[in-house]
Amino acid sequence: MEPLVYLPSDSSPVTDADEEIFLLYSALNQTKTNLVGPDGYRGLGHLDSRRDTLTIQFELRPPSSAPSPPHPTKRPKHSRKKASSKGSSTRVIEIEIAQDSTALRSRNGDTGSVVWRASTELAKAVLQQHFFPPELPVFNRERLAESHCLELGAGTGVLGLALSPLLRTYTITDIRPLLPLIRKNISLHSPGWHDGSLGILKSNVTIEELDWLALASLPSGAARARYCPVPKVTSASELESTNHAAWDVVFAVDCIYNPSLLPALLDVIDTVSTAGRTWVFVVAELRQEDVLREFLDLWLKTASGRWEIARVEGLLDMHFVAWAGWKRPD
Repeated sequence: MEPLVYLPSDSSPVTDADEEIFLLYSALNQTKTNLVGPDGYRGLGHLDSRRDTLTIQFELRPPSSAPSPPHPTKRPKHSRKKASSKGSSTRVIEIEIAQDSTALRSRNGDTGSVVWRASTELAKAVLQQHFFPPELPVFNRERLAESHCLELGAGTGVLGLALSPLLRTYTITDIRPLLPLIRKNISLHSPGWHDGSLGILKSNVTIEELDWLALASLPSGAARARYCPVPKVTSASELESTNHAAWDVVFAVDCIYNPSLLPALLDVIDTVSTAGRTWVFVVAELRQEDVLREFLDLWLKTASGRWEIARVEGLLDMHFVAWAGWKRPD
């Protein structure tokens, strides 16, 4: 069987947090940086926090012509997630996303109610490789189509909307106050969608509450297992498999911002990952150097050092880092 993930040949194994962060920020400091975002500010990393609705376009081109970055535009009268052709060699995917800009300003600790650049950058990169594959894409297209994906701290759900068509199932998670916004965004693109609690699923996307601190407060054992989401499988072959409840891919995108949450985040990552099977992709914009260093140091020590971590080179530009992690079996 072909592997699900191919790491580029120049991807760097990460064994020391201090060295990794030094290399990342040294390279960043040597680049010409555009500090102004689409909303006129680079800010903390959100795409455009002033609008309650964004229409994000991913313009994908063959490798000979680099794709343009995703950008918010004015809301069209009738917008749905769609793909179109712009000339014979360009593919445009458009996603309409509702935000809650009021919650960002008024609800303490709420960072998930607006779209963050790291999510759109990762979505653009994976879609680009899917529709115009390089010689060795990060994800094997056929294996990805049979994979179960879990996203942590999904916020508006934009990454799931963009990538869920590429996977067998996609489960979006976040804290309870953000779930209505995620449901609204899924419903915008899948009329009649529901989360599966009422019967047969009408899409491969499900939404689950997953509060990292709540999981951390539970004792090890059955209570933690019951709290964590598991893949929604329907085929007889998967149900008969002893490993059908395992995730193939876990995304944690721009979840590294609050030092006090890092142990809980890593607890979730380790708990939902199956050794020898699950690939974890952690993506972050290079902002808080100390917080990224602390996260990486803790990740390397998690599960008695069984996590193998590599920086995925070439997937994102220099303002971002993508780490891929895989836990060795006992």
